[in-house]
Amino acid sequence: MKALTSLISLAAVAGAITVALGGCASSASSPRFYTLAAPTAAAAAAVPSGAAPLWIEVGPLAVPERLARPQMVVRTAGVNAQVDVLEDSRWASSFENEMRDALSSGIASQLGALDGTRGGRPAAAPVVRISVQVRRFDAVDGSRVDASLGWSARHGEQSRALVCQLNLSEPVGGPGIDAVAQSAQRLTANASAAIARGVTALQSNPDAACPV
Repeated sequence: MKALTSLISLAAVAGAITVALGGCASSASSPRFYTLAAPTAAAAAAVPSGAAPLWIEVGPLAVPERLARPQMVVRTAGVNAQVDVLEDSRWASSFENEMRDALSSGIASQLGALDGTRGGRPAAAPVVRISVQVRRFDAVDGSRVDASLGWSARHGEQSRALVCQLNLSEPVGGPGIDAVAQSAQRLTANASAAIARGVTALQSNPDAACPV
């Protein structure tokens, strides 16, 4: 009888531990995922009738090592040296891939071009090759998102590339990571538009200057 009582007690303890562990697991929050791609594509530029479609290709982005991760990296307003890597707030893919996809789709849409970044371009099709280096991408919760990008574009076999620097800032509309992500998305869309303007200028003038 004493042995039976001991077994029952052990079973009760094991059950309590299982419930406690289950409670811990269920209380852990699931990550939230964000994208830098604009929710709706910008109006595409008109392609002249009979003209061969233009393709763009955006090369792999160079980014600071601390940003090369899916987790969002943010600062708290007023704290200059400290950054937080947010395990529960992530980009849909690693930051450099997420921004590359958002830029390529945004630039292609602005130009009315086809996006060959991930392949599929016919060998003889006209193409603009674009390179982007993210020198700084600073997201401050409740304040702003600042970015400094270096980019270049080369049309087809032109010997000269258009090489430009782009500095952007976008205010954060309120507290919280949702507002930070939305500001980062708008900033990326503005970067796409600026690069597209440069590509348009380069197409019409090989000696074009960087757009203002």
